[in-house]
Amino acid sequence: MKLIETALRGVVIIEPDVFVDLRGFFLETFNRERYERHDIPGAGRVFVQDNHSRSRKGVLRGLHFQVRHPQGKLFSVSSGCVFDVVADVCPGSPTFRKWIGVELSGENHRQLWVPPGYAHAFCVISESVDLHYKCTDYYHPEDEGGVFWNDPELAIDWPVDEPVISSKDMKLPFLKEVDRKRLPLEF
Repeated sequence: MKLIETALRGVVIIEPDVFVDLRGFFLETFNRERYERHDIPGAGRVFVQDNHSRSRKGVLRGLHFQVRHPQGKLFSVSSGCVFDVVADVCPGSPTFRKWIGVELSGENHRQLWVPPGYAHAFCVISESVDLHYKCTDYYHPEDEGGVFWNDPELAIDWPVDEPVISSKDMKLPFLKEVDRKRLPLEF
């Protein structure tokens, strides 16, 4: 297993060992002991919820976060490809307003560990995608927050100009419009 540090504290790209032969491939998508042994930040947390999202090309979901119940998330893709984005929206952080983007696909088998407190989004760049993620806390709809996908303050370099976005995500505010009490306080 290979770990790739990112410019955002605690956000790690994971390249698991993949065993390929005539039959196909095999990989462990999670092994708590192994992740703890490799010092992946937050790997010792207990995952309490698994989610599966299927989306078509051009769909953009996010930027989402939880305020009082922040979720650490371990993302992976079983088929298709996404441009996955993590943005620091914590005003007290030294990387406030910075973001990273990584391609996750069923071909590269990469995973992305996103500690609690970051905003997250993804954009589908294949015909369709099956994205999976494990969460360290339950989803609380009353606690969700978000930032508009194309916020100029974040200046994310999305791979699409006119993504397909839910009506809910189209109503998300710009970062400067979000009450500081409704932003994550720490990681």
